[in-house]
Amino acid sequence: MSRVVHPIEAESYRILRARVDLSHLPPLTRAVTERVVHASADLDYVTDLVCAEEALAAGLAALRAGAPIVTDVWMVAAGITRAGRDLVCPVAEPATADLARAAGLTRSAAAVRIAYQRVGAGAVWVVGCAPTALVELIELAVAPALVIGLPVGFVGAAESKAALRASGLPAVSNVGEKGGSAVAAAAVNALLYQEEE
Repeated sequence: MSRVVHPIEAESYRILRARVDLSHLPPLTRAVTERVVHASADLDYVTDLVCAEEALAAGLAALRAGAPIVTDVWMVAAGITRAGRDLVCPVAEPATADLARAAGLTRSAAAVRIAYQRVGAGAVWVVGCAPTALVELIELAVAPALVIGLPVGFVGAAESKAALRASGLPAVSNVGEKGGSAVAAAAVNALLYQEEE
């Protein structure tokens, strides 16, 4: 089934494309970049988003094969509009709080451990809030299909994204402190919309 695009979204994309030409980008990189810019109205993402077409293709293939999607917070999960599958986000579960206290972790980092026990290797991980979730994901060596690592903040966000890029994991990230739930959800939505085509 083809996605119906609302006229406001179509006009937003027309304006975006009038302001910046992304036609030189590979197709999946362009789709992700455009959707992130569309979600944030921030053209800086054109130059500071870091995507690898091969990583995006692997993530898209995993989604098409039914890979689970894990999010760090429910705000990210709420923004994923076309999942067509259950989203895994144990951050608010009592067991997550218990593990966080016992292990001296943030709840977001503890949630990564619990989620990994549930989904194993090959999931698509989407981090839009908590740098500690991204760091934990890297340290656990979760063998993801793709990591969309776009946490936001002044404490650890830029560093966690730099660590993601240095890890060699298939990833989408950006350079700097900005990010957030809306842009992380937008990046995965770009792939999910491609999945339908």
